[in-house]
Amino acid sequence: MSREELKKEFKTFEDLPLTPITSVPSSANQTGGWKTFRPVLDKEKCIKCHICWKFCPDVSIKAKEDEFPEFDYDHCKGCGICAYECPKDAIEMILEEESQ
Repeated sequence: MSREELKKEFKTFEDLPLTPITSVPSSANQTGGWKTFRPVLDKEKCIKCHICWKFCPDVSIKAKEDEFPEFDYDHCKGCGICAYECPKDAIEMILEEESQ
């Protein structure tokens, strides 16, 4: 569907479906092999605010109250949104091959 067709069908964001439609949940797809970069947490800088968890589009960060966030590298695509949103710059994106 072209952009013009989408504009005709969905006049406002409220007209959009509540969620993308798929037959397989994202948790079933281990997409971590796609990434070029991986997030690495600096626990000295982290204040456990879990903003990274809130903004992760892949739901690949585990957050528990009063604990450091943990990255699920099997599902993380390495987009870097967590690092961008971190208010303390506690997340660094490093090349995947350097982390092994």
